[in-house]
Amino acid sequence: MSQRIIPLHDERTSSPKLSLPGEAVQASGLLRDLHHRPLRDLRISVTDRCNFRCQYCMPKEVFDSQYKYLPHSDLLSFEEIARLSQLFVNHGVKKLRLTGGEPLLRKNIEVLIAQLAQIKTPDASPLDLTLTTNGSLLTKKAHALKQAGLNRITVSLDAMRDDVFKIMNDVDYPVEDVLKGIQSAQDVGLGRDALGHFSGLKINMVVKRGTNDQEILPMLRHFYGKGMSLRFIEYMDVGSTNGWQMQEVLPSHELIERVGKEFDLQALPSHSKGETAQRYGFKNQWGQIDPALGEIGVISSVTQAFCADCNRARLSTEGKLFLCLFANKGYDLKSLLRSNASDEDITSAIGHIWGLRDDRYSELRAEGQGPLLDQGQTVNVIKRVEMSYIGG
Repeated sequence: MSQRIIPLHDERTSSPKLSLPGEAVQASGLLRDLHHRPLRDLRISVTDRCNFRCQYCMPKEVFDSQYKYLPHSDLLSFEEIARLSQLFVNHGVKKLRLTGGEPLLRKNIEVLIAQLAQIKTPDASPLDLTLTTNGSLLTKKAHALKQAGLNRITVSLDAMRDDVFKIMNDVDYPVEDVLKGIQSAQDVGLGRDALGHFSGLKINMVVKRGTNDQEILPMLRHFYGKGMSLRFIEYMDVGSTNGWQMQEVLPSHELIERVGKEFDLQALPSHSKGETAQRYGFKNQWGQIDPALGEIGVISSVTQAFCADCNRARLSTEGKLFLCLFANKGYDLKSLLRSNASDEDITSAIGHIWGLRDDRYSELRAEGQGPLLDQGQTVNVIKRVEMSYIGG
């Protein structure tokens, strides 16, 4: 099937500057949006660059040699990221996840991690500091990341077969080098939660029917028994460039049926409210769940919307706040930072923005109010921000 590429909707220059709300919003940790959802998770994109050209995220036809990335002066500095992160933590954020693009391409990223690791929550509880990477630079960076204070890491890996993986990343990058990076991360202990408990590395696989869904079982066979957590993600209609079509989505329930024919699974409870993955553990020969065997999770963002519990915000590379992965606008926090606004003023702005949040894109799509599908062609498409710009 040919790949349909839709021109890029560039959100980077289209957000108006923020004005401060008339009524101050204090950081109490009790902040809620219009659907009573708290703010607990902040995804921070540290670069808009990536050395892969995955079809579902940064297709080569759009992000080619002529594509203009943000100049360094437009990016949030490490000090600005750390300052904003502390203000979000004051509002109740418990987890910071660094993303990209490819976050390990940001020079001296370990310096930022060291700064974020010093952030204190109001109740002195541990902050979960994690990072998502394609693994290409992980062999070189794993030790420095751990030493800087990173708790956990998630590695994206979309196939075990080299030919399939190279189709997915579209830069001829080999699987073996990603596997070496995963081993390096495991060796230095980048699988421990904020309390120091080993919870295993996470491996994310975006499943696209007809392209890499035959790699699900080989992936499981490779990582089974290694104590890791595999996450299978339904191919999503993020952004406007990947030519998404519903028939390329493999529903999670079908994936679990496939896996269940070879592995004995049992559903596991969520770690916390708002968790995106439905978790399953492997049973051992005695029929008991054995964490040493690892676990799998399915993220059903297309077929089983989880908007009702979504507690995530996203901070773009140059300081715009997005309230949904499928958002079509952001809020320019950088303008406040660079206009010498006080912490109290920025805290109030964040609280005001979240308090008016009404986003529930996936639920609306499921109700027939989102993008419509006609003979496999997407119509009535809202121009949404690109995943490569705000991270996954």
